[in-house]
Formats: sequence, structure tokens, C-alpha cells
Amino acid sequence: MNEHISQPAVGDDYLLLGQYAERAYLEYAMSVVKGRALPEVSDGQKPVQRRILYAMRDMGLTHGAKPVKSARVVGEILGKYHPHGDASAYDAMVRMAQDFTLRYPLIDGIGNFGSRDGDGAAAMRYTEARLTPIAELLLSEINMGTVDFVPNYDGAFEEPVHLPARLPMVLLNGASGIAVGLATEIPSHNLTEVTQAAIALLKKPSLETADLMQYIPAPDFAGGGQIITSAADLQQIYETGKGSVRVRARYEIEKLARGQWRVIVTELPPNTSAQKILAEIEEQTNPKPKSGKKNLTQDQQNTKALMLSLLEKVRDESDGESPVRLVFEPKSSRIEPENFINTLMAQTGLEGNVPMNLVMMGLDNRPAQKNLKTILQEWLDFRVITVTRRLKFRLAQVEKRIHILDGRMIAFLHIDEVIKVIRESDEPKPDLMAVFGLTEIQAEDILEIRLRQLARLEGFKLEKELNELREEEGRLKILLGDENEKRKLIVKEMQADMKQYGDERRTLVEEASRATLTQTTADEPVTLILSNKGWIRSRAGHNVDLSQTTFKEGDGLKQVIEGRTVWPVVVLDSHGRTYTLDAAEIPGGRGDGVPVASLIELQNGAEVVAMMTGLPEQHYLLSNSGGYGFIAKLGDMVSRIKAGKVVMTLKAGERTLPPVGIYAVSLINPECKVLLATDEPRLLAFTIGELEVMAKGRGLQLISLSDGIRLEHVAVTSSPEFIVESTGKRGAAHKERLRIQDINNKRGRKGKVLEISGRLKRLSGTDSV
Repeated sequence: MNEHISQPAVGDDYLLLGQYAERAYLEYAMSVVKGRALPEVSDGQKPVQRRILYAMRDMGLTHGAKPVKSARVVGEILGKYHPHGDASAYDAMVRMAQDFTLRYPLIDGIGNFGSRDGDGAAAMRYTEARLTPIAELLLSEINMGTVDFVPNYDGAFEEPVHLPARLPMVLLNGASGIAVGLATEIPSHNLTEVTQAAIALLKKPSLETADLMQYIPAPDFAGGGQIITSAADLQQIYETGKGSVRVRARYEIEKLARGQWRVIVTELPPNTSAQKILAEIEEQTNPKPKSGKKNLTQDQQNTKALMLSLLEKVRDESDGESPVRLVFEPKSSRIEPENFINTLMAQTGLEGNVPMNLVMMGLDNRPAQKNLKTILQEWLDFRVITVTRRLKFRLAQVEKRIHILDGRMIAFLHIDEVIKVIRESDEPKPDLMAVFGLTEIQAEDILEIRLRQLARLEGFKLEKELNELREEEGRLKILLGDENEKRKLIVKEMQADMKQYGDERRTLVEEASRATLTQTTADEPVTLILSNKGWIRSRAGHNVDLSQTTFKEGDGLKQVIEGRTVWPVVVLDSHGRTYTLDAAEIPGGRGDGVPVASLIELQNGAEVVAMMTGLPEQHYLLSNSGGYGFIAKLGDMVSRIKAGKVVMTLKAGERTLPPVGIYAVSLINPECKVLLATDEPRLLAFTIGELEVMAKGRGLQLISLSDGIRLEHVAVTSSPEFIVESTGKRGAAHKERLRIQDINNKRGRKGKVLEISGRLKRLSGTDSV
């Protein structure tokens, strides 16, 4: 009898584990995204920052108040709004007070709040804090009905969902954070520029990002610096919301006596400090061998020699008056200043990339990557909503006050009758309402009014206030009923804030070429020698006599190629990867050279198969023991990184064979033959025109192989004959000249069995292709 285990239905009482895990993970991810990592497009703040600002305002710590201990502020934040560790709140406070981190600091910190060199802030029991004047842009309208409030974590207090930002703070101070699957890197911008762009977009919503960049050309960093990225690239970044900006330090060349000079750096890129620059220079001028190495690599030696040949001294003269002052003295006054500065920029953090990733929480409460126009448009939508709520809130206050003053005016004009009703009535409130047509609120106000407020002079004040309120009521109704008038008000307020808080741009925007090392190498002939165990060396000139060349014990000659010092040297390994060496940097002299593995990073225990050199248009036939291959240009095999790149794809157990150099394919007779020999041995020949030119891949099948058989030899020839070299059973060498027509076949066939008594050693044509 078959027994079936019944599965409970998925409903209110049951939930599949997979569904539960998915729901729990998404809830966690959104909690991190919204609760910690991403700023809001509305006020530009993360929750912890918003809670800090609101708590400090609640404590009365405005810019004119006496500062209090940071520990007291942190305690208030944790106790009321932020149920996390004190370090998270204090670290956020510290960042909000650092003028070298935020373009417009929101907290006025008294004491040690860290330095641009990476020094940490003092403990919160030592420092004091209060709000800066510019924090009013976020907090001045908080009690005007502009934003919603929600209960705090324990329901004892309420906190704002947003702060009623009067300017787009998400762009002014930027943000940095990482969440589950999302990250944000928003740089700071200039207040005046952002405000002008927002005003222009409010007046003309059809403006695009390119139009807005007339006002906001680029970020404006707290530490200044120079943005060298092109205008076209900056526009691409602002239109997509993602990219990187190239920033370099700003400097001046100071002339000294007797023709001497030095470079003074006064501004640094973001996330760079004077100590970091000094540490980089120390590492380059006094390098240590890398992990697992006994000696310095060739790159380290070259960098050390370069820096020591240019730089005499470097010192940090930064102080209170000059936050950044790095002094670089050249080795000689005859050095070109441009070359000196370019080398420093290329070798240190004086020039680098600053990422931009404009990800934030939108008005729809969803995280998204936004372009410049979308950010400003969403903030303007938020501002219109905020101002509308503020106007409605004020109108309700005005109407309430007018209603009360109308009742007081009735009482003032009929004071004797009012007093009589109150004196003679057991329930004066309903009687006042009945006699004078008052509302309950008006009657309650009259009963609570002081007698001195019924004086003749108070009547004039009452009439004046009532007239002023009626005028304000009329203005508020016009603003609420006319969108154009409301926009004019928003523009006027933004212009006033811009005039009060705006400042000049700190970061220069001037396109320039990226700093690169351009070491000039003489174009000279060179011969490169590779040993069986992977040692490489060079000899000057061509046609070098190798009879006196020696190798280490157990080693021998593997390959000799002739090239030029300006040509790249491409190394092919047994796993199909290529690596690139500079011919001019390969050691020469009469020594044994250096291991190739010390110049490159061979991957996964691969071995060096061969070297290649020539012009980028030079072509090589690449093949592997699995019987596949293709033609590749040398230029496509050049790699810029030490770990190289994959050019030929192999299967398990296969290895690459030595490449065969050929001229450019367009110059080769398509009737040239490709010669192949397996370890059986079998021979196959086909025309080179049957192959394809590829940048990388596995290629086409050259020869069909039976199980356990490998391709071992490849050659190319344009002659009708070729030479087979073999070794007999007793070690005797044999050469045999064969005709290609005897083994001619098509690509992909098994070929013809070669009958020799020994082992096939070499396959070659009678010419050179």
C-alpha cells in the first residue's frame, strides 16, 4: 500500500521555507538600504544624520547657543531616536563636523574632531558640539507642518520622516555608503551653482541635464583640487548617474635664488592626505621585497631609480594657517618642472579617480540611480509639497487667530452687555454664544480674557492685528491658489538662502591630460635569450655569437629571438595566457639573466612556452596539443597587467605549442601550407587560407586526433618540400626531405602515418615564411 505524506497548504498558518527566506532577506536588505546606507533625495540625510540634527535642535543647540559635551548629545540621540551603538552616532557626528569632509559642515565641533591625515577624533567626553548656521536650511521649517512625524523605536517620542530642506542638500554635501547590493558615492557640489540650476529648472522644466550643467559644471570638493575630466565625460556621468572624475592636486612652482625652484602643493584630491603622499613616496624610494620574494622586482627597482633621479627632498609644512602645504624639491634645477610634476602625479595619489554613483532613495521611497535632472526635479517636487504644506499650516493658524480676534472684537464693541451677561448668568458660555452669536471657541476665549485687554488702547492693537491677519490670509490664499505665485515665492526664498550661505567654487574645473610616465627608449636592435628553465636575458645588437653563452647547471638554451628595444615582448605560457615585457627593461650583461616569473605573474603553475616580438601587425599561428588553433596579431596578445590575459582557450590536459611567426596575413600567399605532426606520428598539410584570424578563443580544428593522441609540431612553409628531423633508437639523428603533395589533405582530417624508426623531433619547411 502506497503511503503519501500530505503537505500542508500554504496559507496564513504555513509558509514555504524558500518563500520565508526570500521575504526575510528582502526585508533585511531594504532595512539596511533605507535605515542606514542611502540618503534621501528630499533632505540628503541618512537616518542617523537626520536624528542627530533633530535631537540637537530639540536640545536647543542652535548656532548661537552654548555648545555642550558630545557625550550628552549622543545620549540624547540613542535614548530617544537611534537604537544602535554610541560609536555609530558619534562617528556620524564627527563626519558632519569635519570641514575637510563635508563641503558645508552641519555641526560646529569644538575640540579634536580628527584631521585630513586620518587622525581620529577625541572621545566624545572631551569634545563639544552645536549646530552651524547652515543647518537652519534643514531645520527652520520643522515645526510648520511641513513634514510627517512617526513614533520612535519605543513609541515614547516622535521623529520626522524627512527634514524640510530649503536647498538640495543631497548634492551640496553628497554622501557615501554601501548596502545590500547597492552603493552610493555622491560628491559635494557648490551651493550657489546648485541653487541657480534648481531655480532654472523650476522656471523651465523642459531643461535637460546638458542645460543644467551650464550652472553645475562639475563637483566642488571640500579640499579643492582640480578636475581634469573633459566636459563630454562629465556630461556622460551626470546623464547616467555613474562614472568617475579625475582629480589632481593644485600646486605652484616657487622660484628660488640662483635658478633653483621647488613645487608647493596646496590642495589635494578627495580621500588623499599629506601623510598618505609621504608614505607612497617612502615606499617607492625605499621599497621592501614583496611577500614571498627575496629581492626587489624589476618594476620596484625601476621606480626607485626614477624617483631618486628626480626627487631630492619632500616635507610636510602643513599647519593651522595652511591646512595643506607639501614641499617637493627636485634633484637638480635643470630638471624640467613639467616632467617633475607629471612624474609625481603619475606615481602618487596627487592625481586619482573619484567615483560617482548617484544612488539615493527617491520620493517614491525606492532606491534608484538618478541623473542630475532627476535629482533636481524630485527635490523641487519635494520643495513644492513642503512649501504648500507650510502655507496651509500657516493659513490654518491665521484663520484660527482671526476667528478668535473676531470674537474679541465683538466683546470689545459690546463690553457692557458682555459683562452683564457674565455677571447674571449661571452658565455664561452658552448665554454668550446665544446672545452674541459666538462659537464655543470664541466664547471660551472671552471668558478667559484679562480685563486689561479690554482697555481702549488694546482695542486699537486688536484692530491693527486683525487687519494684518486678514491681509496675510489673502496673500496665503493667493499663493495656494496660484501655482505661478507659489513658484515665485520658492525662487525668492532660494535666492535669499543662496545670498546668505553661498560661496565661491573651491575646485578648479580645467581639462588636462592624465599624468602618465613617458620614458623615452632608444630604438636599438636587441637579441633576447630564453632558457629551458625560464630565465631571460638580453644582448645588444643582432647576429650575436652565442658560443660563449653559459647557463646554470642543468639548464640550456630554449629560444633566441631578435627584436628592437621599442617592441613589446609577449610571453606565451602553457595555459594559453600571454604576458608583456618591456624589451628595454630585460637585464643584459654577461649574467644568467632573471627568471621570467619575477617579471610577470605566471598563473596556476603554468610554464613559459615561448617569446614573441615585433610590430603590432605581426601575425602568429597559435595552436594547442588538442589539435585546435588560429592566427592572432601580436597587438591583440599584448597585456597591460602582470597577470596577463587569456588568448587561447584550452581544455583539461591540453597545453599550448610554440607559436609560429608569419608575416601579415594579407602579405602571405594563401597557398602556403600549414604542416602538422602528432605523436603517433601522423602528418597533415593544408593551406593557410583555411584558418581564421582571431583575437582570442579556441580556434578551428586543425587535425582530428584519436583518444590519447596529441598534436606536437606545427610549421608553415611556402615550398613544395619540408624536412622531418627525428632521433633513432640509439640516439642517432636523421633528416628526411618529403614532398607536401604526398601528405596534402584538408584541415580537420587525421593525416598520413609517417613511418620512422625513432621519435619525431622537429618539423620545418625548406624556406622561411
